[in-house]
Amino acid sequence: MSALSDLQATLDPSRKSWVESANDSTNDFSIQNLPFGIFSDASNAARRVGVAIGDEIVDLAVLQAAGLLKASASASAPTDVFSRDTLNDYIALGRDAWRSVRVQLSNLLARDTATLRDDAALRSKALVKQAGAQLHLPLQIPGYTDFYSSKEHATNVGSMFRDPKNALLPNWSELPVGYNGRASSVVVSGTPVRRPNGQLKLPDQERPVFGACRKLDIELETGFVIGRGNELGEPIACADAEAHIFGMVLLNDWSARDIQQWEYVPLGPFNAKTFATTISPWIVTLDALEPFRVAQPAQDPQPLPYLRHEGAHSFDISLEVRLRPQAASKTSTIALTNFKYMYWTMAQQLAHHTVSGCNTRVGDLMGSGTISGPTEDSFGSLLEITWNGKKPLELQEGGTRSFIEDGDELTLAGWCQGDGYRVGFGTCVGEILPARR
Repeated sequence: MSALSDLQATLDPSRKSWVESANDSTNDFSIQNLPFGIFSDASNAARRVGVAIGDEIVDLAVLQAAGLLKASASASAPTDVFSRDTLNDYIALGRDAWRSVRVQLSNLLARDTATLRDDAALRSKALVKQAGAQLHLPLQIPGYTDFYSSKEHATNVGSMFRDPKNALLPNWSELPVGYNGRASSVVVSGTPVRRPNGQLKLPDQERPVFGACRKLDIELETGFVIGRGNELGEPIACADAEAHIFGMVLLNDWSARDIQQWEYVPLGPFNAKTFATTISPWIVTLDALEPFRVAQPAQDPQPLPYLRHEGAHSFDISLEVRLRPQAASKTSTIALTNFKYMYWTMAQQLAHHTVSGCNTRVGDLMGSGTISGPTEDSFGSLLEITWNGKKPLELQEGGTRSFIEDGDELTLAGWCQGDGYRVGFGTCVGEILPARR
């Protein structure tokens, strides 16, 4: 078989694993998925590379040491790449290596492959229960950029704070609007987030006051990870952009709306966004998402030539936001939407980001911007769901929310549903701690 046909076989919906939990059609981590992350556990505190399969994690360092997994065909490739505490060195091996490892793992974990399945001693070392593992930030992130690419979200915000008849600024339909954020404050799911302090401009006060954010919000986003960078001064063509992307994560770009409203003129968000951005621990590769590729929304006007690409460049990814107040037994689902609504594609975002000659590096993170759909229950932020607090949200166990309160836990979930299997991202979770006094 050719390399491409081997890769295609890993996407076969009928393929099952001897890891039986992976065959549950509602489990995010099917054998068709095989997302990458960094983990440790009680028996081995060292952080290393793992792949999620069902309720388990496959320790790639163990497989490599046993001679069952080869990271790269290149003689110059490091032999301990799966023992590193971030994915950067593995990702830097390139797309041929990513695909080779995917094929090897898929074959090794397939139901009819006895090599690991029937070796009880090796299997006990190579498989770790997810429930007993700690997941870590999977990347060293050199840079972080956040975009503003959902037309529904931009229209809602523009209608809220400007003229609804002119909700979108003139440039919005011409280019993927974005800003450079703080890579240093990107944290992994499960990391508590402290409510930020900052300047607030109250409507009845002439000057701002200093204090804790009163309008803390989420932004339901995805992020993509750069797998192959570009040199300074050398743009990435839109048609080639997806070959530079390793995979995707869920991303919550926490936002202090009241701090942002005062500080963002004239240069844009600053402290309102820098205090934390949370990502999910598992990176789902673009190859795993391929069966869920769909056409992006029609773009009018037609983009300038450097932003044009042929074919379908979006993905059918269901997205959900849940809110659980402190000590509550029930969680409220507050939004259900889909990545396919995004107006600007990841390829267009990357092409625009680099058209000036800006270089990118392996591990760079690019946020999609808040993802909102066409209906009220598909809005990706509390700012929209409650219309800036004017229509408070009713919670499952009683009570309401206009914005996030201390002790609230917010969970993002995302998945692609196939025929009898699921390619999911797991969850992206953060609990809000009180502001520093």
